[in-house]
Amino acid sequence: QVRLVESGGGSVQAGGSLRLSCAASGYIYRNYCMGWFRQAPGKEREGVAGISTGGGSTFYADSVKGRFTISQDNARSTLYLQMNSLKPEDTAMYYCVADYRGCGGRWTGGGDFAYWGQGTQVTVSS
Repeated sequence: QVRLVESGGGSVQAGGSLRLSCAASGYIYRNYCMGWFRQAPGKEREGVAGISTGGGSTFYADSVKGRFTISQDNARSTLYLQMNSLKPEDTAMYYCVADYRGCGGRWTGGGDFAYWGQGTQVTVSS
C-alpha cells in the first residue's frame, strides 16, 4: 500500500510561485509513475506533470510547459512540483498520484492511477 500526502498549496497573486510536495510512504518500486493532477470547480480533472521514477522521463501539460517543473528527491520518497509564473487559471485542487504500472497514457482521460493523495488547494488571484 502506498500513501501520498501533499503539502505546499496556498494563495498567491498572479505571477507568483509555489512549490508543492508529495511525501510517499509504503513500497515505491523503482519504476513507479508519479505526478500531479488538478481539478478546478466545474472542470474536468487534468494531468499537469509526471515523472517516471526509474528513468526520469517527464510529462507536462501544454498549459504548464515552461512554468512548472516536476522533480523527485534521490530516495524517491518525495515528489515536488515547482510552479512559477502562476496564473488565475492554475487555481485548482492539486492531487499527487502514483502507479506501479508505468506512465504510458495515464495523463489523459481523468487519470487511471492506483494511488491518489487527498489534495492541496492552490488559489491564484489576479
